Amino acid sequence: MFAESPIKRRKSKCIYVGDVPVGDGAPISVQSMTNTLTTDVEATVAQINKIKAAGGDIVRVSVPTMDAAEAFKRIRQQVEIPLVADIHFDYRIALKVAEYGVDCLRINPGNIGNIERVKSVVDCAKDKNIPIRIGVNGGSLEKDLQEKYGEPTPEALVESAMRHVDILDKLNFDQFKVSVKASDVFLAVGAYRLLAKQIEQPLHLGITEAGGLRSGSVKSSVGLGMLLAEGIGDTIRISLAADPVEEIKVGFDILKSLRIRSRGINFIACPSCSRQEFDVIATVNALEQRLEDVLTPLDVSIIGCVVNGPGEAEVSDLGLTGARNMSGFYEDGERQRERIANTDLVDKLEHKIRTKALIKASMLEENKRIDVKHLDESA
Repeated sequence: MFAESPIKRRKSKCIYVGDVPVGDGAPISVQSMTNTLTTDVEATVAQINKIKAAGGDIVRVSVPTMDAAEAFKRIRQQVEIPLVADIHFDYRIALKVAEYGVDCLRINPGNIGNIERVKSVVDCAKDKNIPIRIGVNGGSLEKDLQEKYGEPTPEALVESAMRHVDILDKLNFDQFKVSVKASDVFLAVGAYRLLAKQIEQPLHLGITEAGGLRSGSVKSSVGLGMLLAEGIGDTIRISLAADPVEEIKVGFDILKSLRIRSRGINFIACPSCSRQEFDVIATVNALEQRLEDVLTPLDVSIIGCVVNGPGEAEVSDLGLTGARNMSGFYEDGERQRERIANTDLVDKLEHKIRTKALIKASMLEENKRIDVKHLDESA
């Protein structure tokens, strides 16, 4: 029930990674990367399917060898989600996975050989309508840039990116996106801000090697949050030393917090204190676990007392305000006559949330059909 995001997105060119639009105001996509051995096809397919089930829009797969390229062929045949092949040094691998249905190539034109090799990859990408991601990383800057700047700086990352951009420009290829990642928040943010002023290509955001689940989530939220709030960014990847599924969850939580893209339930819950009339923390934890499969965007407030409870409930789709023995219940901002026993909160709330999600999903689908009909009539 909260208002739309006030963020004004940076204008950028649109490219397609499979059927997923990236840039030009398209919904910001959330992606992850497999951490299995690509040659272990069964494990890689299983992980990709888990990422997709968690809501991932795009999955990147490392393809370091020709054996991995052959495995990629079998992987591509078994999954239904856009796949990006991460390739370094050997241009022939890029040509091979292009034959096998890759949806995007992550390369740095400067590290796959001479201009003829780069041209062969670009020509293949043009022929098969495959976009490219230029991926610059603060940990692997070119030696001359390290010497010029003394250390990774925003200017160094952007200069590296522009070298690769210039190569593609000279080959008349414009179906690409760019990333300038670093493990330091201010370095990455500074680089993306500079780059956003210099090119119109879509930007892939990330804080690389951010850390474990907790520290990496915090670092990524701070860095990406700064950029996204300024309208910078068209697709995101949260780099965590954790299960890739967690990257998708954190990515959507970041977008949800900025009201950029809503997916699933947005729980508004108090940290609890001695005023709470029921166990808020246990209730929220239980509901989050039970309702992970609900994809419809809903705002649900769960507040343990009447100090802030009514105010939060009035701007939520569903709200619970703690009271002794029987807590107050709100729907669409309106106080309901029904009260819910504090001993039965989790089961009752789960049922009400699922019911509300089904109703809202039906309404959203109907609105989408109406919009399509109006577009057809005006065409």
